[in-house]
Amino acid sequence: MSRLKEKYVKEAVPAMIKEFGYSSIMAVPRIEKVTLNMGLGEAIYNNKVLDNGVEELGLIAGQKALITKAKKSIAGFKLREGMPIGCMVTLRRDKMFIFLDKLFNVAFARVRDFRGLSGKVFDGRANCTIGIKEHIIFPEIDYDKIDKIKGLNITIVTTANTDKEGRFLLKFLGMPFRN
Repeated sequence: MSRLKEKYVKEAVPAMIKEFGYSSIMAVPRIEKVTLNMGLGEAIYNNKVLDNGVEELGLIAGQKALITKAKKSIAGFKLREGMPIGCMVTLRRDKMFIFLDKLFNVAFARVRDFRGLSGKVFDGRANCTIGIKEHIIFPEIDYDKIDKIKGLNITIVTTANTDKEGRFLLKFLGMPFRN
């Protein structure tokens, strides 16, 4: 069992039952999945960018990345339906907790002038989306081997009903928030 999952089971569940008055352990919100998405618009012109992005996202997540394709054609971007334009990974169970532990404790610490996440990262359904401008904050990425700095989106999907419950859960697990 990963360190973060153990903290969730032993500390977060009892704290949330006490805070929100849940009648059952099954009613306590939990993290369902974590999705990492990297948009690579340059992949239209250069296939090597896509291959490097898939490889780097796979290193970050610890799981093979899936190539995403365009849903519709956009003439202004010279984009045709079905062209590969990005990659994504969905993490669940143990890999999800290992990734979140690494994100909270290692990656955020490597961001320059990082003072915590805004409270506006929630979508109204207790799901949290974070945009990262530089993927080099993850320790698996070798700075000398990358061709271009890429950004990625991280979405944390919870079973909480309100943003307040989701924020309490993620804050208890170690996600750094601004006041």
